[in-house]
Amino acid sequence: MSIEVGQYAPDFELADQHGQTVRLSDFRGRARVAAVFYPLAFSGICEDELRQLRDSAEEFAERDVQLLGISVDSMFAHRIWADQEGVDFPLLSDFWPHGAVAQAYGVFDDARGVALRGSFLVDTEGVVRWKIVNPISRGRDLDDYRKALVELD
Repeated sequence: MSIEVGQYAPDFELADQHGQTVRLSDFRGRARVAAVFYPLAFSGICEDELRQLRDSAEEFAERDVQLLGISVDSMFAHRIWADQEGVDFPLLSDFWPHGAVAQAYGVFDDARGVALRGSFLVDTEGVVRWKIVNPISRGRDLDDYRKALVELD
C-alpha cells in the first residue's frame, strides 16, 4: 500500500554514494525533503530524470528542500554514476534488505525487483505533502515538482 498525502513518511536509514548514513528523520525541523525513487541509475529514463534534478537542484535548495534519490543500486554504482554526471545530492542505496524502503513507501515493483518512479515531498514535520507515482516506463515531469514546491510555500 502506497503512502498517501497527509500521512507520516516512513523513516529510513540508507547509505549515500559516499557511504555516509542518511536518515529521513535527520531533516525533521530543518528542511523539507524530496524523496525521489527510481529504478536504476544506468538506464535511459532514470538518467534523464536525475540529470534534470541535478540541473534544477538550486530551485529545490531555494525552497529548503533536500533532494534524495533512492534506488536499489549499490552505493558503488551510485558513486560511479554521480561522479560521472556531476550529481552532488545524495543518491541512497536501497540495496539491502533489497528494496525495503521502496516497499515501505508502496513503490516497489516485486516482479522487476526495482522501485517505481515515485516522488514524495515531505515537510519538516515528516508529513507527506505531495506525491506522484509513475510506472517504470514513464518519467516524471519537472514542472510537476515546480508546481508542488509553489504549493508548499
